[in-house]
Amino acid sequence: MKLTLAEPKYLKDSISIISDLVSEARFSITPESIQLIAMDPANVAMVIFRMMPSLFSEYTVSEKQDITLNLTNLKQILRRVGNNDTVDLEMEEGGAKIKMTITGNTIRRFSLPIIAADDREQKTPNLTFPVTITAPVELLNEVVEDAGVVADSLVFESDGKKLFVNAAGDLNNLEIEMSGEESNIDIVSELTEGSAKSRYAIEYLKKMVGGAKLSDTVKIQFNKDYPLRLEFVTVDKVQLAFVLAPRVEHE
Repeated sequence: MKLTLAEPKYLKDSISIISDLVSEARFSITPESIQLIAMDPANVAMVIFRMMPSLFSEYTVSEKQDITLNLTNLKQILRRVGNNDTVDLEMEEGGAKIKMTITGNTIRRFSLPIIAADDREQKTPNLTFPVTITAPVELLNEVVEDAGVVADSLVFESDGKKLFVNAAGDLNNLEIEMSGEESNIDIVSELTEGSAKSRYAIEYLKKMVGGAKLSDTVKIQFNKDYPLRLEFVTVDKVQLAFVLAPRVEHE
């Protein structure tokens, strides 16, 4: 295995975001892509991350390899990478460590131990969404920040024509209404009646909107009392998606 990144920003930003939710994760490295699927410790949020070979100036992978890394340690090393540096990744002899070589004004070599993996392999859930909303990432960030001022959760709701966001605290309430032309969002709906409506924890959403570092737009999908899916994509380079369980309010 030999991988060379000429644009390390994408890996650096992605791991910075993912490590806020997951402390260690398994990378599945194949000739087609590098993929990570992991759940947070509370089993509330799933991370789905993929890097395409076209992101790399060299991508030599002869067979599938699974390696589990501590993401906190990986993030600390990637912080030392400048945007104009190149990063080479190789398996050290014996397969116990990953060697990371950072080349810029100097050549720096780091080794990161491979962790013994849990035998369980995470799989993406089979979810059906009747509403898909594509929006500027700045808009989602503003919505989450606004809702965080008044409550610890928010409600996404759509009738297929508009997107509504509501948040209610002990004293303050927030109501946001967005339509396609006015808010620069695109809504694709398969709803035949009623609306899709579900509540989600703002604590998790604040971490997920970090995906704005990777894309100018975000795809938002949800259903009635159903998981939320957020997806950030840089075409032919990276895909970062999150699945967030709904928050159930007890009477």
